[in-house]
Amino acid sequence: MARHILIFSGLLIAVLFGGWLWLAQPDVARLPVTAVMGARPTISEPRNEIWPTIKVADVVGWQGGAMPTPAAGLAVQPFAQGLDHPRWLLTLPNGDVLVAESNSPPRQVGGITGLVMGWLLNKAGAGVPSANRITLLRDGNGDGVAEQKSVLIGGLNSPMGMALLDGQLYIANTDALVRVPFTPGQTRITAKPEVVVRYPGGGNHWARTVLPGADGKLLYVTVGSASNIAENGIEEETGRACILEVDPARKTMRIYAGGLRNPQGLALEPKSKRLWTTVNERDMQGSDLAPDYLTAVEFGDFFGWPYYYWGGYPDKRVEPKRPDLQEYSKRPDYALGPHTASLGLAFADGARLGPRFADGAFIGQHGSWNRVPVSGYKVIYVPFAENGFPAKGAAAVDVLTGFLDKDGNARGRPVGVALDGAGALLVADDVGNVIWRVRAKG
Repeated sequence: MARHILIFSGLLIAVLFGGWLWLAQPDVARLPVTAVMGARPTISEPRNEIWPTIKVADVVGWQGGAMPTPAAGLAVQPFAQGLDHPRWLLTLPNGDVLVAESNSPPRQVGGITGLVMGWLLNKAGAGVPSANRITLLRDGNGDGVAEQKSVLIGGLNSPMGMALLDGQLYIANTDALVRVPFTPGQTRITAKPEVVVRYPGGGNHWARTVLPGADGKLLYVTVGSASNIAENGIEEETGRACILEVDPARKTMRIYAGGLRNPQGLALEPKSKRLWTTVNERDMQGSDLAPDYLTAVEFGDFFGWPYYYWGGYPDKRVEPKRPDLQEYSKRPDYALGPHTASLGLAFADGARLGPRFADGAFIGQHGSWNRVPVSGYKVIYVPFAENGFPAKGAAAVDVLTGFLDKDGNARGRPVGVALDGAGALLVADDVGNVIWRVRAKG
């Protein structure tokens, strides 16, 4: 009898272990990234995962003078090096450049989820403590290299976005929008930041960005979700997965648009002054879903998260169901590929990179963790038409590649993008700890 029990126990363990191995097999993409891009991407059947597909490029850094590869007709060089996890950029009217050196606040996630998250962050080069500061970079002689670097303000709380409005520098900390008096030309701020509004901080998506509106009076702030698909309950997502509209004079805010899992980049399209954003979509639906996207945003828009994606496709994993919201789930304007982690956004207004890059949007794609093979890890450009929307049938153009070496290791990962005062493109590389400057050859 004992022998039979041992045999049965051994078989059960083998079956369970084999089942775990089967569940843990990574989901391999069946479509190229380009098939899940554009105004009409391929939306395939979801392959929902119990155990997530995990594929992150190992970080090796830029060795032996290596640099990214620019598109034909462009050249690249380091604008600033030796930074500490540079994430976001702001070019000031006098040509100085501000960079937020920042990272996630300490995470309060335990158990298996916490272990997996910590392992992923370390593997991706994002496990370092946050520097919690904004650094000023100055290229005084105009040679395309910042010879002056100084800490403008420190002691912040995982800062990311920055905006200059009416003599105040607004800083989007992870949990609050703050401001300090500031005049371009200053190299040090000693004033204590004043809280304008508070919003939920931390969570799976901690980074907040801020942008002045076209009227010069209001500000817009992105707040990502705390989870993948509200698996901890929708009540935990109150005030999240949205873009906030902030009145800094009254210190008030309201939700401007919702259903946005993790909005990041914010920019005004130069012709229409319409607000646009980049959004990171959900994970664990397989390597081909769901596409991150670039979209125009208007007051009252709802983009479906967590119940729907890409304009009304239901996510059957989410409970409770909300069939009443399906018809109100707005379809985004342009898909950016699955799991690309599209973050930085800057329109080409003022760019001096040649006619090919004169009317469109530059986007920093930080790179995937939930796709095989990996996606993103580059800077792309989406051409726009005269109507202020992506050109019909236009394919995205690679602007800066080579962040992955020939063995698939990450030498860097692009995040924020901005134009400098001379019309060159600046790219914050938070793994390479460098800001790259892309200019036209000659």
